[in-house]
Amino acid sequence: MTTTVAALAPVLGGALAVGGVAVAASRRRELLLRWCVWAVAVPLVTAAFWWGPPGIALLALVVGVVAAIEFGALTKLPRTDTAVLAAAVAGTVLTAWLAPGQELRAGIVGALAVAAVPLLAADTKDGLRRLATGLLGLLWLSSLAVLIPLGATALALFVAVSVADIAAFFAGRHLGGPRLSPLSPAKRWSGTLAGAAAGVAVLAALSALTWPTALAVAVGGPAGDLVESMVKRGAEVKDSGNWLAGAGGLLDRIDSLLLALVVVVVLGF
Repeated sequence: MTTTVAALAPVLGGALAVGGVAVAASRRRELLLRWCVWAVAVPLVTAAFWWGPPGIALLALVVGVVAAIEFGALTKLPRTDTAVLAAAVAGTVLTAWLAPGQELRAGIVGALAVAAVPLLAADTKDGLRRLATGLLGLLWLSSLAVLIPLGATALALFVAVSVADIAAFFAGRHLGGPRLSPLSPAKRWSGTLAGAAAGVAVLAALSALTWPTALAVAVGGPAGDLVESMVKRGAEVKDSGNWLAGAGGLLDRIDSLLLALVVVVVLGF
């Protein structure tokens, strides 16, 4: 059975409704605010995937630019570096839509553009950090281009990663045990394993379970969360932004998905 957006839409709507009832019963303001964000985001994301490649490309483009701006602010990149990074990410996404198969070439051009900014500025004091940070941002955020060829499978992957994150949070709090990493002291191995199991179960339920998608959720998801934790600890901030009510910034919501997409690319889809 092939995963389709038409098959996923009722599942997402049902999950959103059930989540709303649970949040209302909890009477926790933070959870209510987060549910409100999801209540807006889920229909928009689903509609974008329903539209097909143009809609997915538009979604990835907007998300990539916003995420690049947040990343630039977190890592204290100058505005010029951040603007070039956002343009490079956008270029890779557009290439995946308009010229499939040329993404690597677009990525290399983007990397050269990102590297050129501190080089042309002859920044001997902070140039190396700017260059390395910009290239990391490009490698990380350009994974959004994979949303286009993955199609409905990417939507299923997003659902699975989200469920895995939630399951890991609650299981880790109740089960306890060894910490996953000093980068994120609140996360536990017990939660990570429980989240991986929940995420893989979701993939199976959505007919999107393959060994690359399973590893993407079980390994790529938690690793992506740790990558952002490392960046935020370096910036000494709790969230990547504060414009999403009760949910921080956009990077806080997609960090796990980003590295999950990288894993899928590396392993093949």
